[in-house]
Amino acid sequence: MTDSSPAPGDLRRTALFASHQELGAKLVGFGGWEMPLAYDQGTIAEHRSCRTDAVAFDVSHLGTVRVEGPDALGRLQGVLTNDLGKIGPGRAQYTHLLDDNDGSVADDIIVWWVSEEAFDVMPNASNTDRVVEAIGGTDTTASRCVVAVQGPHARRRLAEVVPDAANVARFGVHEFTWQGVVCIVAGTGYTGEDGVELAVPVEAAVSLWNAVLGAGVVPAGLGARDTLRLEAALPLHGHELGAGITPLQAGLSWVVGWDKPQFRGRDALVEERNRGVARQLMGFSTEGRQPPREGAELVVDGKAIGSVTSGNFSPMLGHGIALGFVDRAAGLLIGDDVEMQQRGRGLGAHVTSTPFVRAGQWADSSN
Repeated sequence: MTDSSPAPGDLRRTALFASHQELGAKLVGFGGWEMPLAYDQGTIAEHRSCRTDAVAFDVSHLGTVRVEGPDALGRLQGVLTNDLGKIGPGRAQYTHLLDDNDGSVADDIIVWWVSEEAFDVMPNASNTDRVVEAIGGTDTTASRCVVAVQGPHARRRLAEVVPDAANVARFGVHEFTWQGVVCIVAGTGYTGEDGVELAVPVEAAVSLWNAVLGAGVVPAGLGARDTLRLEAALPLHGHELGAGITPLQAGLSWVVGWDKPQFRGRDALVEERNRGVARQLMGFSTEGRQPPREGAELVVDGKAIGSVTSGNFSPMLGHGIALGFVDRAAGLLIGDDVEMQQRGRGLGAHVTSTPFVRAGQWADSSN
């Protein structure tokens, strides 16, 4: 079974689908794929395992677009926001694809610079076609699985299986061999913890997945991946990034290679930078266990000043956390009180610095 195999409702399935079923995963549709939301132990336990030890996610639903050839670097430089000239082969970089008209984020992307003239561009699940249209290249998503091994002890546990992969530097990229099959590893992830992501041809994916779990790594689903990224204050496309939201509004000006002569959306960003952003992304904490919810209105002194883009209960902090956009003119500062209006009720909150948790903060804790 490959990751392009059909599922009910035309959802795609990864090559690890049968493994997820055997592990008792709750499977849901996400970005056109049938993916594990959680396994038997549940999202909170999986989340805590990532903060204290190591977990493995199947993230094969994310796209891969191979761009190669002597003009590959120039093509990417002329379209994507960040400056690949800051890195080189064997490194990864976070970047954005913008709407050329208003500079909003059409997709946020990780680029793996695999070799001198070869790049693997990794878009979000439902945006692969959009990225291919913008940069060219070949959609290779169906040929591989991507397994993310994350957590403070991820590298130690992975070293029992594939030492070469465990040794990759943070944001490094290199090839390794698993059972005679050439794979690619990058020191990247989406949890706020240390870890790696392994791109494995589909014919070798199940054996590697099983070996990783056999080393004591806990399987985790997309539910935990979302609560982990929220604790780390990492943006999610369609929430903190997307139509009408620019990198500057999301506090990600460092993703923009201002010295590059051109990239898609540059003129709109320069104009916004010159006039100043009208809103900004901020973090919020609540006192109780009630989770803030996307769309909740942020209110100060009876006046609406913004809205929540992502919110949930933090398994590590024991209270609600949220990200949201607020009007810059409101002048909110760390520690200021706000009210979240959701479902006809008010929820007290205050502005909090982000990230909400730090990498390795619970590395010595038990599950």
